[in-house]
Amino acid sequence: MKTFICLFLMLLPFVTKAQEETVYSVYFEFDKYNLDEKQGNNVVAFIKAIDTTRIESIQIYGYTDDRGKDEYNYKLSANRANTIRDTLLGRGIKNKIIVTIEGKGRILLDEDINDVDEARSKNRRVDVLVNFKPTPPPPPDPGYFEEIKKDHVVGDHIFLRNILFERGSSKLTYGARKELDKIARLLQKYKNLQFEIQGHICCTPSYQKEAIDKDTRKRELSKNRAMAVYKYLLSKKISAGRMTHKGYGNTKPLGKGSEYDRRVELVITKT
Repeated sequence: MKTFICLFLMLLPFVTKAQEETVYSVYFEFDKYNLDEKQGNNVVAFIKAIDTTRIESIQIYGYTDDRGKDEYNYKLSANRANTIRDTLLGRGIKNKIIVTIEGKGRILLDEDINDVDEARSKNRRVDVLVNFKPTPPPPPDPGYFEEIKKDHVVGDHIFLRNILFERGSSKLTYGARKELDKIARLLQKYKNLQFEIQGHICCTPSYQKEAIDKDTRKRELSKNRAMAVYKYLLSKKISAGRMTHKGYGNTKPLGKGSEYDRRVELVITKT
């Protein structure tokens, strides 16, 4: 007699604890454990529809109904589990992620069951349990800092408070150079960091985004201040491939007062 197998897909996000597991169940006819081609395709499709990079392991558990002797039922349930295992391996699912293949034997009926036949049909099954890797925590939000550290994230701003310029000038002062020496040493230590050097100004009319550099007599003060920091770091052996530079004029005020807006920042672009 041709085996009749009822396939039941419970992509139920049986997803307890933020979708840590998902179950697919295959239901078998009494005393049978073989699959036809369509059913094999379906169970493989279930696995391949999942983002496989998130799969930590697959566990396969076989069951029988409550009829028959324990020894026979353990063997039948194990055969059902092995059939599913062999089907997955034969269709390209990696053996290393299948960590459990176990026949659990019979499932006893509850005393208050109304439809015994239906209950038994649901107990003749194999459960394919897919366990997911823990979802990594989201990266921290970018923040503002006054020094360079090891564990920056993309978007972090390092406010170079002591990188000072004379009013209207893009020439580095002696104090600014000494401060950049310290920064260069940290950048040599944390070689993974890539960044944009941003120049900013204050105190120009809203319609005039940039200020005049008195040294060049061109309206490029924030651009030239960023370039001055860039060139100095180059002279200290910081690779050009790690740095870009740009002047933002008065377009990015911090809202803390003009002394904060006459600034140069490093903004992390890659870690």
